[in-house]
Amino acid sequence: MPNKGNFTFVLHAHLPYVLSHGKWPHGMDWLSEAAAETYIPIIRVMRELIDEGVKPHLTMDISPVLAEQLADESFKEEFVDYLKQKIEAANLDSEEFFKFDQKDMLEMSHFWENFYQDVMDRFNAMNHDIVGEFKKLQDEGYLELMTCGATHGYFPLLSRDESIQSQVKAAVKSHTRNFGKAPRGMWLPECAYRPAYKWKKPVDDGSDMQPYQRKGADEFLSENGIEFFIIDTAMLKGGKSAGVYIDRFNSLKVLWDQMEKEYKPREEETKKDPRNVYLVSSAPEGKKPVSVFTRDSETGLLVWSGEHGYPGDGHYLDFHKKRFPGGHRYWAVTSCKSDLADKVEYDRKGALDRIPENAAHYASVIKELLKKHLKETGKPGILTAPYDAELFGHWWFEGPLFLKEVLRHMATDEDFELTPLGTYLDREKPIDIIQLPEGSWGQGGYHYIWLNQWTDWTWKRIYPCEDKMVELASKYKDSDNELLVDIVKQAARELMLMSASDWQFLISTWSARDYAELRLSEHYSDFNKLAELAEKVAGGDSMSKGDSAFLSDCKARDRLFADIELEWFAKVEFPVTA
Repeated sequence: MPNKGNFTFVLHAHLPYVLSHGKWPHGMDWLSEAAAETYIPIIRVMRELIDEGVKPHLTMDISPVLAEQLADESFKEEFVDYLKQKIEAANLDSEEFFKFDQKDMLEMSHFWENFYQDVMDRFNAMNHDIVGEFKKLQDEGYLELMTCGATHGYFPLLSRDESIQSQVKAAVKSHTRNFGKAPRGMWLPECAYRPAYKWKKPVDDGSDMQPYQRKGADEFLSENGIEFFIIDTAMLKGGKSAGVYIDRFNSLKVLWDQMEKEYKPREEETKKDPRNVYLVSSAPEGKKPVSVFTRDSETGLLVWSGEHGYPGDGHYLDFHKKRFPGGHRYWAVTSCKSDLADKVEYDRKGALDRIPENAAHYASVIKELLKKHLKETGKPGILTAPYDAELFGHWWFEGPLFLKEVLRHMATDEDFELTPLGTYLDREKPIDIIQLPEGSWGQGGYHYIWLNQWTDWTWKRIYPCEDKMVELASKYKDSDNELLVDIVKQAARELMLMSASDWQFLISTWSARDYAELRLSEHYSDFNKLAELAEKVAGGDSMSKGDSAFLSDCKARDRLFADIELEWFAKVEFPVTA
């Protein structure tokens, strides 16, 4: 079969750790919503295509912190209760709509009853094992699974190489345990990369502020068997960087208006091609470089943008307007500019009729871009289209059906291939080594979403804890006192959860600001109490009844990464070389 080009969706599935940390409006319901509206629907459309004889190759990363939660028994129990509540809420809506002869609304309430019952049936059929279903798709050769930073820590702003090392090592270990094989690819949280250089803390945390040599993020990937990651277009080529989130959050536009005055885009490097794969190395000679795939910006806007992209189509289900107390949605987008009061009732058939046209248009754009690349270079390239998985189904309810149709278009086309990233890498074997600048997929390609006047206080708490963690792990990693080691390991979990980039993102977007500030502060407090408790036990003192209760509560509440190792935090496995 002739190959005029290769295409892959890359879906980034991630949610912060919410088990035992609230339910509604922020907490466990986030996880249940994503499971019902995104993860199980993605599994469903993949299975439907396979049953049709279509081979729907898809690349997806499931962050370790998400996988740990989906595999937890408390989530499985909570999710069943959540689905029952959603079905009951739809039943109550139906009674009211029938009473008042609201036929269109009644039809939609019946849809919700059937939708959540179908999710329940599928969840039961998979024995409540969402992680296992993704693993089956992987083992059958349809789904390429990548990993991510263990708790989605923002690599360029973490102050210790030990912290980045622990994010990578914990990720590889968790992924291997959950999916049966080590990951080849890693989604760097927020696509944020930092090369090796003399780095200085961007905020004053009261410690020595002298610059010190840091390893590049790529080095930690290489050392731990990771072969590839994904970068934003502007990180490869320079030029103006258009962030993926700014259209969705007005607060980010406010921040960007302040930052833009100091923003100077890098001069565009026209010779670098986002349809090619390159090798990246900021390490000394001798260390294996890591491959990079580049996000396609031309197709990205078609899906990311709620204003200019397909999700903004007036026929699709509106995300924001909900009917309480049940929380079901009965209104259409209508217009991305319309107020909630102006939303018209959702017409399911009208929305479904838009899917084929949008999917066909998206597939045609992919093919034209790949044809253009082939014509200009003489060789087939790869178009990499990365998105947050939760965009498909949660934010854009019809998204999984769009995904299904695009996969069908590309999988059945005689000229183009749906190609997982690892497969393409094995076939093409890149040889060109490049250097990358520091950056992310935020607007302007830098860190302003995660470091600004609203979030700088978070780093002033994280940085001293990173230093303390290295001290504790160095002193007690080889201790034969099992209780002491247990305490220090729990402190490590609290630090990793505190370091999640989600908290700064939620603060900057104002989408769950109070919750994010509280969560980071709680992990900070728990870390410091555990550090004090470790020193107490190491000094030979007995734990009080209150100490024991506190430790038990922390372990029960924040119980991820059972196989965490203190060695990761104690020292860098391959120390930096000047």
